[in-house]
Formats: sequence, structure tokens, C-alpha cells
Amino acid sequence: MLYPSRQIKATAAQAQFFNRERRIILSGGVYILQEGKNSIRGETVTYLIDEGRFVATPKSGGQVESIYIIDNNNANTQPSKAPSTPNLRRSK
Repeated sequence: MLYPSRQIKATAAQAQFFNRERRIILSGGVYILQEGKNSIRGETVTYLIDEGRFVATPKSGGQVESIYIIDNNNANTQPSKAPSTPNLRRSK
């Protein structure tokens, strides 16, 4: 399956498109590559078109594999500081 506008390429044994529900169900050794770097592997993956969201399920007793690469385009960005914990007072 190719979905160029969302930069999605996928392979599977079977693909089903449900127009009314706006979803695509891929089954059988599914591999999805998005934006040329992020990927999902699973037995069944449902793509919810309007939400741009994947729902993946593994084979029985197996696992789903997801790899997401986060680009750090702004090297000057510092991680935000954790909020301070307030001092606790003991009641008398």
C-alpha cells in the first residue's frame, strides 16, 4: 500500500479499505514505514484515516514492534526542568 500524502508505505498479506468507517485494515505480517524512518510491525494494523492513527495487534503470544525517530532540529533547546516538590509540614 502506498499513501504518498501521508508518507506511508506498507506491506501485508491482505489489505481492506472501509470507505464509510474511513479505515484501512492490514493483516498478515504487516510492516509499515512512515516518513522514511518510523515503522510498525505487527500481525494486524488498523489505520484510522481521519485521526492519522495506527492500532496494531501482535500474533498470539507475540509483540508489536514500533520504532519512532525523534529529530532534534533545535540543538539549543534545553529539556524543561522538573517542577520542585513543595516542603511538607507536619501537623501537631
